[in-house]
Amino acid sequence: MVLQTLISVVALILTLGILVTIHEYGHFWVARRCGVKVLRFSVGFGRPLKTWVGEDGVEYVIAAIPLGGYVKMLGQDDLRVADDANAALSSQAAQSWGAKTTAQRASIAAAGPIANFLLAIFVFWLINIFYGVSGISPVVSGLQDESKAALAGLKEGDEILAVDGEETVIWQQVIMQMLSRLGETGTLVLTIDPADSNATRDIYIPISTWMSSETEPNPLSDLGIIQLEIPAIIGGVISGGPAEQAGLMARDSVLTVDGREIRGWTHWVEEIRSSPELDLNVVVQRGGEQVALKLVPEARSQDDTLTYGSIGAYVLEASISELLPPERRREIRFGLLSAIGPALQETWSKSVFVLNSVKKMIIGLISVKNINGPITIAQVAGETASYGLEVYLSFLALLSISLGVLNLLPIPILDGGQLLYCAIEAITRKPVSERIQAWGLQLGLLMISGITILAIYNDVNRLL
Repeated sequence: MVLQTLISVVALILTLGILVTIHEYGHFWVARRCGVKVLRFSVGFGRPLKTWVGEDGVEYVIAAIPLGGYVKMLGQDDLRVADDANAALSSQAAQSWGAKTTAQRASIAAAGPIANFLLAIFVFWLINIFYGVSGISPVVSGLQDESKAALAGLKEGDEILAVDGEETVIWQQVIMQMLSRLGETGTLVLTIDPADSNATRDIYIPISTWMSSETEPNPLSDLGIIQLEIPAIIGGVISGGPAEQAGLMARDSVLTVDGREIRGWTHWVEEIRSSPELDLNVVVQRGGEQVALKLVPEARSQDDTLTYGSIGAYVLEASISELLPPERRREIRFGLLSAIGPALQETWSKSVFVLNSVKKMIIGLISVKNINGPITIAQVAGETASYGLEVYLSFLALLSISLGVLNLLPIPILDGGQLLYCAIEAITRKPVSERIQAWGLQLGLLMISGITILAIYNDVNRLL
């Protein structure tokens, strides 16, 4: 537990350090190119841990709180410098933020988010080159009885070729396309290659405020689609539990329950959970013979309202290579140049997904409980780092995209707020008044503080 916490903290600092440095360097680089004098480049907030002055005269700071950063520029808080004829004659005034044109200031404000998007493109490009795109072909391994997908006509063995017209080659793409419909009402369209026919066809699944209250939405589970059916083979039993009392043993393969054939482990768990304190006639394959057993799942409660069955047994672990034939695996390799297009497409699609998710939260289509704070980010960063470099890099790219999109929102104090002021100035031909900017600053601080508190509250709730 201590080691996992340490890994999470280190991963959080590393991840945010990379993202913040890239973001602020975007502002820094463009500001310097526009002739603005940069006074300070800080990664982190709060008490400085290390400070030094570079040969360029910029004060570089690494601060204690790694949740952001900033680039302080000459005259950034004084728009009147550009209007002072005497001051404009001085070389220092010419290097002021306020002395620059509207287009230059807009470029500096946009440079941070753009740097985050460029980082994401670069990371996806690296992933494409060294790992390619790999996954499992989206062939339905099973369906839950009376599920939405089953009622719509989806069948075991069907391959999902597209979701809402967007091609899906692996299961990850199916899931992402479905998640883009989160909170919506309408029809989900699956284009399938049927197992019993050579002609593709569309399946229409009605959705209504789809999984809008879910904090960990699982579209396949909600639709009743089983992407990979794990064999119902007992890995082991818990001492004294119903499974041991009934005579279940490790390596037993469950064949039927009350005469119903068991398709796989998910189906087996469904049967157990739906049968608390009921007598079940179970037939298992043990070695070369079939053995009949009588099993009574014990009743357990969840949230004081839901009662489900439990037997105290766990699945036999197996690798993907053991469960899937080679033809079910998909791998796409790229060269240095061919990897660029997919990296751009991935960054664009993820950016649109994040922006749509924000919009849906604002209008109430999906729950604000999905807003994550530093604790959740630390946990995910630690987990992805332990899964391997490819998984961590994918998470880093997604987080960089999220940071870029969120900073472009037209909220005063964010880069999008500065872009909004620049747009108003370009239209009205005069700067936004300092009074309005002061009000905007207070409003922006209030909004960001509220979002931060909500994110931390959600984090704590997930831990409880």
